[in-house]
Amino acid sequence: METVIQHLHTYFLFPFSIDKQAVYEDHEELWRRHSRWMDGMDEWLSIPPAGQDSGLAAALGTWQRSVYKDFDMGSPAYQDMVFFHPFVRRVFFDTGEITGNRPDHESLLRCYQIQAGQEQHLYFAAEDTKGRKARLEITDLRLYLFANGIGVLSVGVEAFGITASQALWINEEMRKVYPSSSRQIREGRVPSRMALELDTAGATRTLVEERYEKAGMVGFQPPLARTLRALLYFANYDRQEYEPVLDERMIVFTYAAVDPSSVPKEFISSEQYQVLLSRFLYVDRNGADYRYDENFVRSEMQRQIYNRWAHQGTYYGFTSYSNITCTLGAFDCDEHQLREGFLIHRMFTTRYYLMALVTLFYRATLLDFAERTALVSRRLFHDQEDNKISMENIRLASDLRAEFLHFSNYWFFDELANKDEENEHFLLMCREYRVHSMKREIEEEIDKLNDSLHNYFQFRNTEAVNRLAILSLFLGAGAVATGFFGMNFSGRFAGVFFEPDARYLPVHYGAIAFAALLALGTIFFGLYVVASNWSDYRDSLLPRWWLGRSARRPGSLKRGSWIE
Repeated sequence: METVIQHLHTYFLFPFSIDKQAVYEDHEELWRRHSRWMDGMDEWLSIPPAGQDSGLAAALGTWQRSVYKDFDMGSPAYQDMVFFHPFVRRVFFDTGEITGNRPDHESLLRCYQIQAGQEQHLYFAAEDTKGRKARLEITDLRLYLFANGIGVLSVGVEAFGITASQALWINEEMRKVYPSSSRQIREGRVPSRMALELDTAGATRTLVEERYEKAGMVGFQPPLARTLRALLYFANYDRQEYEPVLDERMIVFTYAAVDPSSVPKEFISSEQYQVLLSRFLYVDRNGADYRYDENFVRSEMQRQIYNRWAHQGTYYGFTSYSNITCTLGAFDCDEHQLREGFLIHRMFTTRYYLMALVTLFYRATLLDFAERTALVSRRLFHDQEDNKISMENIRLASDLRAEFLHFSNYWFFDELANKDEENEHFLLMCREYRVHSMKREIEEEIDKLNDSLHNYFQFRNTEAVNRLAILSLFLGAGAVATGFFGMNFSGRFAGVFFEPDARYLPVHYGAIAFAALLALGTIFFGLYVVASNWSDYRDSLLPRWWLGRSARRPGSLKRGSWIE
């Protein structure tokens, strides 16, 4: 008898990066009305899509803001927030409407939802070339957008009473967002069809589907599935307004409760359970044994599996592409009564889900910083080859450093929660995502980039000071010469230079010509020095209001030049 999964609940998490500069350029009219990025977010998402991505929005509407409104003891907001530190609650919970949308109080993220109406059910369907298929109801559809341009799309699906083979196939296949090769489609390693379907009063309608009949790169970006593009309708993928930050797979955040009646009594301590855990952890298809070398898998699972509740059959596991909660059945957890809801599943959908979003946000942000640091460095390299660094690229480097400083000081925390178990989960997730090591590496890269610009400006300042020294030397010589003739010498000196007779007229006029040439030459030399090195003196000489008026947003770093 095959193992039965009593309850499968999976969130497919898709992190992406919005090119804010590209969006500013493409939606100039909209962003002209809003001085800040977050101020225009709601209006941007409320614009209904056109063309092939309009089916889902036409049937269910656009993304709607979803904030925490009630904070009494029995509310979801209270139960979600109470386990986190106060500073985390202020930063990672969207409570904008409660604080009156005041910019100094509102958190720098927005949460949105799309919900099916009454008597409507939204389904996520997939099938492959081997005839395997699944159709699961989407029970939770959320979108998180952060002020730094990072977004996380969350698609939650549920199934009950399915086999372990079906559950593993669902997690492995439905997480794919594009094929890495055409062979994957032929071999059934990627769905040949994915679709979002809507059931209304028993009638089924396909809102959007992807069959990968034609797929090609979009600039440097992969052919993202239309199912995802329809959900992210507000940004134009073909114009490179956003890009996925990971590979061809979404992050799998999954809960699997094994039906105790389908397994032997000693299943908790059996090798069979460990094999099943490994298949869920590494998002593999079902099998009788470990997918990889047994010693290798055991060694990896020792550091990737959290065993605090192993004696009850409950395991938590973390990799760079999966986050699993596996348990055996549903039962009373000490004083937590099952009739009030299964504690393990409730924790999965609340605090652990929120922690998974935070750590994924950290990873996506750091990967985005890594890309932008490389692109800024490339621009500066070309500038240095031309022996002139443009102000636009200097501003890009300065903005990059300021954004990283804001991320480190505002978003990033070593500790999120109040309790040991939550902190241990968070640290395990951060370790698998390499969050702390990536942060240190990028911090070093940005500091080195800043040091190189600092050295460059020191060199430029030294040159400017040297030019001023030479100019001062000429001005000083002119002042001495003209001052010499302006002294009240009398007698023979005055008779030669100031009140000459016919004999000394040539000397008199020669002295005037010399002093005039020296003074005019010094003035023209000073004008030449300032004009030929205007970029060194412009910001010091022009008024601030003029500089502010002439400044513009730097162009997009990521978008290809082929975009019209």
